[in-house]
Amino acid sequence: MGLSANYGPPTERGDGIKIIRDAMERGVTFFDTAEAYGPFTNERLVGEALAPFRDRAVIATKFGFGIHPDGTRDGLDSRPEHIRQVVDASLARLNVEAIDLLYQHRVDPNVPIEHVAETVKDLIEQGKVKHFGLSEASAATIRRAHAIQPVAAVQSEYSLWTRDIEQNGVLAVCEELGIGFVPFSPLGAGFLTGKIAATTQFDRTDFRNQSPRFTPEARASNQSLVDLLNRMAKTKDATAAQIALAWLLAQKPWIVPIPGTRKIERLDENLGAADIRLAPDDLREIEDAAAKITIQGARLPEAVLKMSER
Repeated sequence: MGLSANYGPPTERGDGIKIIRDAMERGVTFFDTAEAYGPFTNERLVGEALAPFRDRAVIATKFGFGIHPDGTRDGLDSRPEHIRQVVDASLARLNVEAIDLLYQHRVDPNVPIEHVAETVKDLIEQGKVKHFGLSEASAATIRRAHAIQPVAAVQSEYSLWTRDIEQNGVLAVCEELGIGFVPFSPLGAGFLTGKIAATTQFDRTDFRNQSPRFTPEARASNQSLVDLLNRMAKTKDATAAQIALAWLLAQKPWIVPIPGTRKIERLDENLGAADIRLAPDDLREIEDAAAKITIQGARLPEAVLKMSER
C-alpha cells in the first residue's frame, strides 16, 4: 500500500518494482495489495513487479469499496455483481489467471455476509480466485462467512499498540476455525520503529496527519512503548522494529505480519526479525511492561473505525 498511497507521494514506478523484486529475491513470497491502493495503481505495480516470479509469489488483493474509474469513491459496495466486476478488473491489472487470496476489504452492512461468501465461492469454483479472506471483520461475521465458504485468512490491525483482536474474539475464532491471521500496520504505521518523534512532520497527503494516535501530544505520550522496545532491542542486538515484529511472530505460528517499506535497508531490517527468538521470559517482560502503558489516541480516524469490526 505504502508504495502507492496513504504515506505521502507515491514511489516512482521503477523504485517500486525494484523493492518488490528485492523482497522476492530475499525469500518474501506473500504480497498484499488492493484495488483501493492508488486506487488501481498498486495492483498494476505489484503485477508488473512479480510477473517474473508468478510461480512462487502469493498475491492477496481486496474488494469492497465503490470506486469509479476516476478514483472517486461511493463508500462500501459488496454487492455480488460488483464483486465480480472488481475481480475481473483486478485479474487484468495484476495480469494473473487467478487471485491467490481475495479479501473483503471492509464488511458492507448493506449486503449479508452470506451473499458475499457465496459470491466468492462461485468465483473460486470458476477458477478466478483460490482463497477467501476478510479484513477488519468481527468474530461473528467471520463465523457466518466461514460456514458458507471457508475463510483462509483474516487481516486486521495488530501490534503491541493495537491489541483489540485479543479481546474482541477475532483471534480466538481464527484459532478455533483454523484461519490464518495477517496483521496490518505491525509496526504501528512506522511509530514502533522509533524513527518518529513528537516533532516529526508528515507530508500533507500522509494519512497520519488525520490519525488521533499521531497528534504531537499522542506521540509524546506513546513514546514510552518505543522506549520499551528499545530496551529489549539492546539485549538482543536488534532494533525496536525487529522486536515489534518478533513479538508478533512469537504470538502464534499462524500469524503472518505484513510490514511495508520503500527502502532496501528497512526491508532487510524487517526480515531480520524472523531470526530473533524471544524466550518466554522476554515475552513476559514485554507483557508486564506494556500492561503499565496506556496508549493515547484512537488507532484510526473515527470515520474509518466505523467500518471496522462489523
